[in-house]
Amino acid sequence: MITPDYCQTMARYNAWQNCRMQAAMAGLSEAALRADRGAFFGSILGTANHLLWGDAMWMSRFDGGARPQGGVADSPGLTPDLAAWWRDRQRMDARIDRWAATQTAAALAGDLRWYSGALSAEVTRPRGLCIAHMFNHQAHHRGQVHALLTAAGAAPADTDLFLIPDPTPAAPARPDSPPPG
Repeated sequence: MITPDYCQTMARYNAWQNCRMQAAMAGLSEAALRADRGAFFGSILGTANHLLWGDAMWMSRFDGGARPQGGVADSPGLTPDLAAWWRDRQRMDARIDRWAATQTAAALAGDLRWYSGALSAEVTRPRGLCIAHMFNHQAHHRGQVHALLTAAGAAPADTDLFLIPDPTPAAPARPDSPPPG
């Protein structure tokens, strides 16, 4: 279903987009970030916190690391302010990136089994589906934050995946190099 390259690309896209989202959020006051805007998780910061909480929950299932505190209903209050959110977001993005770098085709195969607090039941699903869900969940909620930021008067950057910067840009030609061709 998915490949190690997909995981690495999506982890890189996630970190890139979170940097862009933070830059737009930084242009607003704490009051503007906390204002209830009628979104499912209330505010811009509440939605960003839920996204961080969800990533922590999924990563705990994928890498066996720490789980976030509380449940989905508590997720909007995960961090107290933008500075704390950004610190924790950068740590989470590094965790996702490290995890993605270790993935192999064999590691992505098979099923994932966990207890879902949301369903109050044991759940088993294909591991690849769960990983694709985590990345889709990120894009979904970042899209909500993008809309909330726009409505609040911020100017969030483009989110198109094909615009992701090349991780290994070509070295610029030396001035004394002959032209290609």
